Amino acid sequence: MNKQLYLFGLLWMINLVGFSQSSIKQLQQTARDYNNRGDHANAVIVLRQGLRDFPKALELEKDLVLSLTLQREYASAKELALALTQRADADVVCFQLAGNVFKALEEVKECEQLYQKGIKKFPASGPLYSEWGELRSSNKDGRAIVCWEDGIQADPSYGGNYYNAALHYSKNNEPIWALLYAEIYINMESRSDRARNMKKILFEQYQELLTKQAYRPGKKTDAFTQQVFQILDSASGPARQGLNRETLTMIRTRFVLDWYSKYGTVYPFKLFEHQRQLLQSGLFEAYDQWLFAEGIDPEGFTQWSLQNTATYTRLREFLFNRVFKIPAGQYYRNR
Repeated sequence: MNKQLYLFGLLWMINLVGFSQSSIKQLQQTARDYNNRGDHANAVIVLRQGLRDFPKALELEKDLVLSLTLQREYASAKELALALTQRADADVVCFQLAGNVFKALEEVKECEQLYQKGIKKFPASGPLYSEWGELRSSNKDGRAIVCWEDGIQADPSYGGNYYNAALHYSKNNEPIWALLYAEIYINMESRSDRARNMKKILFEQYQELLTKQAYRPGKKTDAFTQQVFQILDSASGPARQGLNRETLTMIRTRFVLDWYSKYGTVYPFKLFEHQRQLLQSGLFEAYDQWLFAEGIDPEGFTQWSLQNTATYTRLREFLFNRVFKIPAGQYYRNR
């Protein structure tokens, strides 16, 4: 009898938890629907009522912070957001939400301290490093790149830090790392609008490096950067004909072959491995069409893709049926 009562009680608790989770998700969806329509006031009402039924429900409180922020009720949002970051079950999103509130209030010092606290709790959180760097960048703080590089090292498969770092280096005469990080980001976030912007930056950085020749590595430049520069420089002959998709593919093909004959085992690097796989699969020229022509000549790329349907289909299967990730331990940026 006692065993039966125990089992009945256990089943009742399981059903109650399941019901609670289902109800919380329904409340979240209702509030999100209001937010999507710009009706943030009703979203706040729904979430506050939900928290009366499910006190301290983390997901509801996070959505309430977001809704209050969208409603520009920053004082209330700040109070709740700070309380969220102090909870034992606080996650990365709690710190991101709080950061957004501090940014809206332009409380830079407090926001810095918040990100420091969040990264101490989540030292491998790429998003927190990325947003901390964006905070510094918006305040003309040169240490923004430190945040993004730390984020790349701590969380190498998060794309946001590569995007921000590529932009930074493209504006500061560091074309080697601008083009490396740009191409990594494009492969990580290949279907995003920001990836299309990165394609333009990637081509511009090759122009800076191979035709304008405004960059030369200094004496303190790390060995990896020097080797990449030297091999690209020695392969740059076709650029004298003018830099376009065809000559760039010739240069990049020569680079991959020379890199793996000299440094492939010394510096394992996912991006170069990716390029070599495309070469071995006979897809490298198509990849460069997608990588460069789509950004600099969208109409030409559309025409090419229609004329080469089978090749483009193979390329899409190669690129989009796998997740592009940088393994840990492949960080070579000596700062």
